[in-house]
Amino acid sequence: MTRVAIVIPARFASTRFPGKPLVPLRGASGQARSLIARSIIAGQRAAEAVGAGCALFVATDDTRIADEARRAGAWVVMTSPRCRNGTERVAEALASLAIAPEIIVNLQGDAPLTPPGFVAALVRFLHEIPGASVATPVLRCSAEALARFRADRAAGRVGATTVVCDLRGRALYFSKEVIPHTGERAEDGDGTPVFHHVGLYAFRPAALAAYTGWAPGPLETLEGLEQLRFLENGHPVHAVEVQAAPGATFWELNNPEDVPRIEAALAEMGLD
Repeated sequence: MTRVAIVIPARFASTRFPGKPLVPLRGASGQARSLIARSIIAGQRAAEAVGAGCALFVATDDTRIADEARRAGAWVVMTSPRCRNGTERVAEALASLAIAPEIIVNLQGDAPLTPPGFVAALVRFLHEIPGASVATPVLRCSAEALARFRADRAAGRVGATTVVCDLRGRALYFSKEVIPHTGERAEDGDGTPVFHHVGLYAFRPAALAAYTGWAPGPLETLEGLEQLRFLENGHPVHAVEVQAAPGATFWELNNPEDVPRIEAALAEMGLD
């Protein structure tokens, strides 16, 4: 029985970085693997961390990505090119599978450094909190990370997403801007009041089904952040604070400039 389904959505026609899933990334020994292959490795490690009853799939509408994913040892589900984002693609993939998992994980296809413990933490959270139906991990920014985020924005690069939450840990807003405004106080010490949102989600099936019934709202459209559709429709998203692994700084490949950053992180972490 499949209790947890990890689905990696991937598309070729990325606006900022076309063909991104097939871009080669060199590991610690210099061996190159495609982004989707490295994301599959991350998914396999996550499935092991979750334990028995966890299955891994790649959802794509592109035969080139599908072929590469199969070469990397993944099960592939072909989806429609009409999917507007990864969450819609995950929902369509789930609908075509003959399984009924308790929890579905959307593991982004551009986040090959996602620690397996992050996925396990979300699954554990939904198991322990019956009233929660959507969960996503957040990291408290160090002063160094915050400075990097601000530098990206100053250079006009779309970088990390940040989030602000209420006192019960439910997300109030996600943004590509650095929020909240902190002033110079944020530069003091190791931790800041800014939280980095890691693009990873765990859903109960009903929440995923509800998502596909809503049209994209103005905030989702402006920010280009799919998770805002939940908030715009009054559906809570629970932020689960996690701890960063040493050396793993960049989680997502958003722009071509991120390739050497991720390769440096792979080398530092000894990942091939």
